[in-house]
Formats: sequence, structure tokens, C-alpha cells
Amino acid sequence: MFTLLKGYVKLNIIMFSIISYFIFSVLLYLFTNINICIPCLWKYFFGITCPSCGLTRAFIYLLKFDFINAFKTNKLIFIVIPSAIYFVINDFLKYKRNFRNKIL
Repeated sequence: MFTLLKGYVKLNIIMFSIISYFIFSVLLYLFTNINICIPCLWKYFFGITCPSCGLTRAFIYLLKFDFINAFKTNKLIFIVIPSAIYFVINDFLKYKRNFRNKIL
């Protein structure tokens, strides 16, 4: 199982690097108030808020179990998180099937 997981992470190293940085920066902000989260590049360059602005703050509210403020901050959080979890699990299961076919 560890070999399977290691191979999957190696194949998707960019995705796991971004996810790891995001989780690390959110937890660091949550426990120490040190903000190293990636700013919205769309807002930075064009000065216009995009539909995903506020997702990090909404995720922090979710970690605090404050669902009302998470919904007020950005309603998309309740679509993005389950979709991301579904994508990763589905992609891993496809990798697992291909890995088994290579072994057999």
C-alpha cells in the first residue's frame, strides 16, 4: 500500500506540493496568525475580485466549524471542497486499477 501511495504522490507531485503548501499555510494562520497564504493573483493584477476570492478564509472558518461565516465568505467552498475530495479519490482509484494491471 505504501508503494502504491508513494507512486501516486510522485506522479502528481505538483498537485500534492500545492495542496501541502495550502494546508500548511492555513494551519499556520489558524494557530499562529502568521499569514503566508497565496494572495489572489487576479485581484492583484486586475483589481477585480474573482469568484474564488475568500475561499481560503472560508476554509479557515470551516476548520473552526463556523459554517455560517464560511457560507457568508464564499458560498463556493461547499462545492469546491467536496469536488476536490471526489477528484483526488477518483484519480487515486484509477491509478490503483492501473497499478494492479501492471503488476498482474
